[in-house]
Amino acid sequence: MLSRVDNETICRVGKGTPMGDLMRQYWVPFALSRELEPDCDPVRIMVLGQRFLAIRTTSGTPMLMDEECPHRGASMWYGRNENEGIRCVYHGWKFDGGGRCVDMPNEPPGSSFKDKVRLPTYPVTEAGGLLWTYLGPRPTPPPMPGFEWMDDAADDSSAWAFQRECNWLQALEGDIDTSHFGFLHVGHAEPDDAPEDSFLRYTIEDRAPRYKVLDTEFGATYGAYRPAGSDDRLYWRFAHFLFPFYTMVPTGVLGTKLQVRAWVPMDDQHTMALHSAPSARRYTAPASQKVGITEREATATEFLPNTTDWFGRFRITARRENDHLIDRELQRSGASYTGLGGVNIEDQAITESMGDIYDRTKEHLGSSDVMVIRVRRRLLAAARALTDSGTAPPAVDEPGAYRQRSGGIVLPADADWMEATAELRSAGVDHPELDPSMAGGA
Repeated sequence: MLSRVDNETICRVGKGTPMGDLMRQYWVPFALSRELEPDCDPVRIMVLGQRFLAIRTTSGTPMLMDEECPHRGASMWYGRNENEGIRCVYHGWKFDGGGRCVDMPNEPPGSSFKDKVRLPTYPVTEAGGLLWTYLGPRPTPPPMPGFEWMDDAADDSSAWAFQRECNWLQALEGDIDTSHFGFLHVGHAEPDDAPEDSFLRYTIEDRAPRYKVLDTEFGATYGAYRPAGSDDRLYWRFAHFLFPFYTMVPTGVLGTKLQVRAWVPMDDQHTMALHSAPSARRYTAPASQKVGITEREATATEFLPNTTDWFGRFRITARRENDHLIDRELQRSGASYTGLGGVNIEDQAITESMGDIYDRTKEHLGSSDVMVIRVRRRLLAAARALTDSGTAPPAVDEPGAYRQRSGGIVLPADADWMEATAELRSAGVDHPELDPSMAGGA
C-alpha cells in the first residue's frame, strides 16, 4: 500500500505538483492528428489539469493555445479559425499560429499596441498519428520519445483513443498487472478452448505466473513466466512501463508486436488513453474509430458521439452510469467470467469501479503486484528528485531508450530471461520466423 501522502503525490498532476511537474518535463500527446483539419472549429483540450484549445491553421499547422483571450479573458473557443490564425469574436483581435497579435481592429490606426500582446501558445509536433505538446520550462524542448515508428510518414501510423473516468495511475496499473488477464478476460475459459501450444492455453493452464522485474533506463520491465506445456519450457510475458505514463503490454508475440499506449491525465479524475502503432500492424478496430486495437478488444466497444465540452471526447458507451452494461445472465451462464462486453469494457469497468482516485492506504498487495510496486517507487523517486534537486527525470533526454518491444515468447527453462530476448525486445529488427498467431489471443 501507499501512505496517504505518497498517494496524493503520485496521483495529482496539476501545475506545481511533483507529478504534474515531472510529466511537464516530457512531450505529452494530447490528441489524434485526425481530430484537427485545416480551418477546423477549435477543440477543447484538457491535459494535466489545464484548459487549452487546439486548431489546425489554413496551411495545416497544428496549434495549441491557452483558452482565454489575453484582452479580457473571453474564451477563444468561440473564436474564428481563419486565414492562418484565430480571431476572438469579442473585439476582433487576431493571433497567428505563434500567438502573435496580427490584427487589433478596435484600436486606432497606427497603434502599436498589438505588438505588445501575445496569446500563450505551446510547441506542437505530429508523430505516430498523434499530436504532441511540450508544456515544460525548458526554452528548447527535449527530444521526442524515439518509439521506432515515430519517424514514419503520417499515413504509415495509426492511432486511436478512449477516455477513462478515473485517475491516470489506476488506469495505467491495469496495463502492468498481467495476472488479471487469466481471470478478468479469460476466467470462463478452459484449456481445451485455446489452440494447443498457444500462449493463451498456457495462460489458462496456469493462472498464477511468477515474476521478475528490472529497473531500466526508460522505466521498468517485467517478465511473467509459467510452464509452457512441459517442465523444460517457460512461457514469458514481457511488458514495459516507460516514463512518464507509457505502457507496452505483453499481449502478442515478442519481436512482432509494435504498439504503445499513453495514459495521459486530463485532470486528476479523467484520463485519455492514446494509442499509436505502425499502420502495417493495424488490427480490426471499432467502427467508430477504424484503427488500432485487436479484433477481440473491438467486440462491443462502442463510443458516444464526441461533444464540445472539456470531457466530451472518446467516451465509451459502457460507463459507470449504466453499470458498464453488465449482463448478469451472461455472467451466470459461464459463457463470460464478467458479463461485460469484451476486454476494453472489462478493463474500463474495473478501473473506474475503484472511484475517481483510489485510496491506496487500504489495499493489500501480493506477489503478483511486484511490477506495480516497482513503478510506483520509480515515479515517486523521480518526482521527488526533480522537486528537491532539479534532477532531470529518466529518459527525458534519451529518445533511443524508448525503442522497445513487448510481448510473449517461449524459452528453455534455464534461459536467462533478459539475455535470451535482447534482440526480440529491440526495435528495428524484423523476425519473419515468428508466427504472430501462436499467441492465440493472449
